[in-house]
Amino acid sequence: MRTVRGLMGNHIHRCGWAGEDTLYQDYHDEEWGVPLHDEQRLFEFLLLEGAQAGLSWITILRKREAYRKAFDQFDPRKVAHYGEDKLAALLQDAGIVRNRLKIQSAVNNAQKFLEVQAAFGSFDDYIWRFVEGKPVQNRWRNLAEIPASTPVSDAMSKDLKRRGFKFVGSTICYAFMQATGMVNDHTTDCFRYKQLK
Repeated sequence: MRTVRGLMGNHIHRCGWAGEDTLYQDYHDEEWGVPLHDEQRLFEFLLLEGAQAGLSWITILRKREAYRKAFDQFDPRKVAHYGEDKLAALLQDAGIVRNRLKIQSAVNNAQKFLEVQAAFGSFDDYIWRFVEGKPVQNRWRNLAEIPASTPVSDAMSKDLKRRGFKFVGSTICYAFMQATGMVNDHTTDCFRYKQLK
């Protein structure tokens, strides 16, 4: 558990993973676990969670602005039409993770994202069905209790893969669910837990 002194001298308790890095703390305080229904932001998290595979999330957060610039602010319509020249340029971009499979998967996933939008009206409608349209309220007392995946993330992963998405294993899907507020995985002693309940 991370405790910091807030305004008026009171103490703010954060989830332990937020650590000392202000970028991480701001992400924890303002974004992580907040229910997200914006199509472009959902696409952003889908791509960033896939890019994170095998790396730490703070590494991706530090590269996030470079990703936004490199991937046209995560506009799925634009990313879906990237050709070989754009892929070659992305592989030379030191601001992002220069992994050919991850970059190719971003283009593929943009195309599949558009297909899901066409089939369900929105990606938001599709993805939130996995939690029946409302956040799952967990009650974890410490980080050790929080799972890396769940039966719901298993089902999401299986369905996304069936639809042709890449880099959408169950652990990546659960991290996506946490980031986009499909689950409230703030520990019960974190100040954000009650705010998001």
